[in-house]
Amino acid sequence: MPELNYWCELAWLPPGEVVAGVLVRVSGSRFAEITPGMAEPPAGAVRLDGLTVPGLANAHSHAFHRALRGVTQREKGSFWTWREQMYGVAATLDPDSYLRLARATFAEMALAGITSVGEFHYLHHGPGGRPYDDPNVMGHALVQAAREAGLRIALLDACYLSGGFGTPLAGTQLRFGDGDADRWAVRVEALAAAYRGAQDVEIGVAVHSVRAVPSEQMPTVSRFSHHHALPMHVHVSEQRAENAACVEMYAASPVQVLNEHEVLGPRSTAVHATHVSDVDIALLGQSGTRVCMCPTTERDLADGIGPARAMAEAGSPITLGSDSHAVIDLFEEARAVELDERLATERRGHWTAAELLQAATAAGHACLGFPDAGTLVPGAWADLVSVRLDSVRTAGASRSGAAETVVFAATAADVHSVVSGGRHVVAEGRHVLGDVGALLGAAIAEARGESA
Repeated sequence: MPELNYWCELAWLPPGEVVAGVLVRVSGSRFAEITPGMAEPPAGAVRLDGLTVPGLANAHSHAFHRALRGVTQREKGSFWTWREQMYGVAATLDPDSYLRLARATFAEMALAGITSVGEFHYLHHGPGGRPYDDPNVMGHALVQAAREAGLRIALLDACYLSGGFGTPLAGTQLRFGDGDADRWAVRVEALAAAYRGAQDVEIGVAVHSVRAVPSEQMPTVSRFSHHHALPMHVHVSEQRAENAACVEMYAASPVQVLNEHEVLGPRSTAVHATHVSDVDIALLGQSGTRVCMCPTTERDLADGIGPARAMAEAGSPITLGSDSHAVIDLFEEARAVELDERLATERRGHWTAAELLQAATAAGHACLGFPDAGTLVPGAWADLVSVRLDSVRTAGASRSGAAETVVFAATAADVHSVVSGGRHVVAEGRHVLGDVGALLGAAIAEARGESA
């Protein structure tokens, strides 16, 4: 890539300060130089109005869930009834249709300022669980989709072996399973080998959940992660029913089971952690396990409100994800961490805008295996997200309050420019792939069986 210069009207620079007139020199996929105090853009520099922040990291995504938006709002129910609708979409997808749906979903993320995605991937095999000729073809489709949309991807390949505690896989779930963790590891070894040396792809691993991976199988996944130094993610305590069933099975909470079987640690991320005890919080924090909050999904599914502040203070860095993509808007996820905690505690001011931006940027990229992203410093990934400060939501923002305005008032629609790894993928609010709404419409109709 050629060397390019960008001039930011305002930029959010370390250690969390809004600075006026910042010239950013990009060489290839990395920042070469950051120069504050430039009152006017020099000749040839691309002007970025508003507030420019580092690229956002969506630490927890299930791309195919995007096809459920709106459909699951038609009736009452719970996470478990929603899950049946999700299985209906999963049953329809093949590698080609998955590529189209994921590409459009990832392009929507890019429009929202996301430059890295953690794709929690468990839709591995064909109908009935029959492996494709290439058993990783569905994973390859996700990598191709991210690259075409302009995102880096951490493909978090999930081990998924049972339909519940002591229950075999059935129906659509058969597409998720490899039989046991050893066979899962053989498949993922080949997947990792295919992308070894690729800077824009990180192959990570996942224990789907304590209900989907028997405890004796978990150490195989954790040892694979440790041996290859890969990020490891796991769904944790999303619903009270899951906790109760885990206690009945193991006489321990999900966090305690994961701790006993080597899943927690500084490379690990616990997703949701909605219903955790003080003991659980201490185990997560003392192990250095990160926590990914997904507030829009957690409220959409009526899961509850997780104790994010308590987990952070115990030692667990907080990250953010859009999970089921009820909406794709990391600013909404960020402010929801604070606003939901206000509802739960009846107190304001748990999180500053700077802390929430840190969760949405550097902390998120780090949990995906991209620790050199999410900050505007030389040598970091060249990701720039520029947010309008003159929209109906953000008009009136001052320099001193620009970060607060973006975190607590802006939406994804206010993102007007996105540079991802040195590539200008969104300019004037338009993605390089063209009409992303039309791409989404066609891909979702196909996934729902409506294309004919």
